[in-house]
This record gives sequence, C-alpha cells and structure tokens, in this order.
Amino acid sequence: MYDLAIMWDWAGFAVRWLHVITAIAWIGSSFYFIALDLGLRKVPHLPVGAHGEEWQVHGGGFYHIQKYLVAPETMPDHLTWFKWESYSTWLSGAAMLMIVYWVGGELFLLDPTKVDLALWQGIAISAGSLTIGWLFYDFLCKSPLGERPTTLMLLLFVLLVAMSWGYDQIFTGRAALLHLGAFTATIMTANVFFIIMPNQRIVVKDLQEGRTPDPKYGKIAKLRSTHNNYLTLPVVFLMLSNHYPLAFATEWSWIIASLVFLMGVTIRHYFNSLHARKGNPHWTWGVTAALFVTIAWLSTAPMMDSYEESEARALTPHEQVFADAAGFEDAYYAVVGNCSMCHAREPGWDGMHWPPKGVVLETEADVARHARQIYLQAGVSHAMPPPNAIEMDTEYRRQIVSWFRAASNG
Repeated sequence: MYDLAIMWDWAGFAVRWLHVITAIAWIGSSFYFIALDLGLRKVPHLPVGAHGEEWQVHGGGFYHIQKYLVAPETMPDHLTWFKWESYSTWLSGAAMLMIVYWVGGELFLLDPTKVDLALWQGIAISAGSLTIGWLFYDFLCKSPLGERPTTLMLLLFVLLVAMSWGYDQIFTGRAALLHLGAFTATIMTANVFFIIMPNQRIVVKDLQEGRTPDPKYGKIAKLRSTHNNYLTLPVVFLMLSNHYPLAFATEWSWIIASLVFLMGVTIRHYFNSLHARKGNPHWTWGVTAALFVTIAWLSTAPMMDSYEESEARALTPHEQVFADAAGFEDAYYAVVGNCSMCHAREPGWDGMHWPPKGVVLETEADVARHARQIYLQAGVSHAMPPPNAIEMDTEYRRQIVSWFRAASNG
C-alpha cells in the first residue's frame, strides 16, 4: 500500500509536468497569434482577400505573414491547425484534478467545516460544475448578447465571481481556487473544440467545394478567441495558487480570485493596445498595481479561524485509521519535535506569520489528517524540515515511515 502512495505521488508529478508543458505551448501560441492579428498592416498590393501582412525576424530568418479574413482563393496543400495545445492542456489538467482532488479527496477536496458531504458528492459537484458552467456560458454567447461583447464580458465576470464564491462554500481553499481555474479553462478549451475549430472546418469545406465562405463563422470564432485571451492570465494564477496559502487559505480567497480576473483584463488590455498600435495605456499598470495591493491586503485577514475549526472537527474514518495505527505516538512526537516550529497556528520562526502551505502540525488530529504528506515530505524524502531550520534525526524519519506503513497495511 505504501508503494502505491509513492507511485501515486509520482503519477501526480508526471501529469503536472505534462500540464505545465502543454499549457506553455497553448498560451504561447495564443499570445503569439493575438499579437500577430493585432499587429497586421494594411499595405498596397495585397493578394485578393488578404486583410493585412506582417514581417517578422526570428532565429536568423525573416518571416512574411499574411492574413485572410475568410480564406484565400485556393486552399493551400499544407494547412497547420492549432488545436492540440488546447486539448492536451485540458486533458492533462483534468487528469491532475482527478489524481489530486478526486482520489485524494478526503484530504484535499472536501472541507467538513463548511458543508457535510460524502466524497462521491464532492466529486459529482466537481465534475458537474465544469459542464454546467460551459453550457451556461455558451448559451449567453449564442443569445443576442453575442452582439454586445462588453455586456457579455461583464456577465461572464459576474458568473466567475459567483462560481468563486460557490466553490469556496464547499471545497477546501486550495481546491476552490483550483476548481475555479478548471472551470475557466473548460470554457476556454470548449471554445476551441465546439466553436472555433468547427467554424474553421466549415470555411475550409466551403472553399474546397467552390462556395464563398460566410464571414459570420470567423466573427463568432473571434468573439470566443477574445474571451480566451482575457481569461488566460487568471487561469495561470489559479494554477499556481495552491502553493501559496496567502491566496487560498484566507477568509476572502474567493474575492482575491475574482480580483485576479480584473487584473488579467487590465494587463491584456495594455498589451493588446500596444500590439494594435493604439497607444500605450499606462493607466492599466496603475489599476493593476492597485488591484494587487488590494489582494495583498485581503490576504492578511486572519487565517486562525479556519485552523481552529479544523482542530475542532472530528477525524474522518480514513484519518482515524492513522490515529489508531501502531507507532502513531512515536511518529507524533517526531513531527511535533521537528515540524511544529513552523507548522503551527502561530509559527515560531522569525518572519513567518502563517504555516507553510497552510499545513498545521500541532495536535494529534493535525498529524493524522496530514499523514500522507508527512510520509512523503519527511519520511521517504528529506524535503522537510529544511536543513537550515533543523537537522532531523534518521530515527525520527524511520518512525514516521513505520507508522504510515502500519496504517496503510492494517
């Protein structure tokens, strides 16, 4: 059983690695084409149907790029489709969500201090919310609001704020922010899969069969692509948030996440305006800085309440197994003696105001709840405690490993 814990952690690492790589590819190509599209120049003597062109230099070579609003007169023999970057990012992210927050749901997904749910109910909410979110967003885009992009964007923001609050009422802090990122990323990938790519296929087929493509398909795809452009940076923030308790483990984490979406808009507006040669709206940096300062201020709201509630709640049956296992007492004293200086409700390390990643290891219940993390971080590996903080004796690590394995094999 304990070998399964190690392999499962490596599986999570591998999927996370894949997710980051594919996300880099998707975001990179997305930002490149947005910048290219906005920077196109209308010059004399363009081919029939061409909207603009751009000359670029990279890697010692020059590139001459032309864009057609609908399609060229004849279809080229080779046509590159940009889609797998998006699909691979979503699929790897979904796999990571399942590994960390579904299989590890007892620890990472549900917060019994907020609502009493069975694990299967939490998983159902996790999966169902992603689907429902896309359907509602797609309905808004296909309604008459699709002709009013500013109003549509405002309603999308309201939807994201509502989801941020809703997730925070059910899930743990880190799961809530991660799910908000998954909710947004699902909208973005579904835009590619259900709208942008099918519309491009219609245009290509019309051209191949000698029909004049309808410009409406390009217009529809452009709206969805614009939404993806403004949502990208907040999704990256939410992907990283589970490493920073000041983002996920505060009373106002759902407001912090909501404000990050506004920061994404101000930052992208600046670069979009720059690429389109519409000036340098420096005011966006002032607004972004003000939003960031507000977020930092909100993050300083007391986190102690959630720790006290965690201490008060009863252990789940899964957690109780570790509290009753042979060797728990030795492991508990090993953890308290080597870890609780930092992982305390009021850390004793100078300059540390909150426990790292929001993990508290003071009481027996604390240690039982975080058994798997302790085993991986301070048992089979030497990641914790940091060697410049305390030199943990090998015997203590052996006691932790023996305890975890006894509980897992019991």
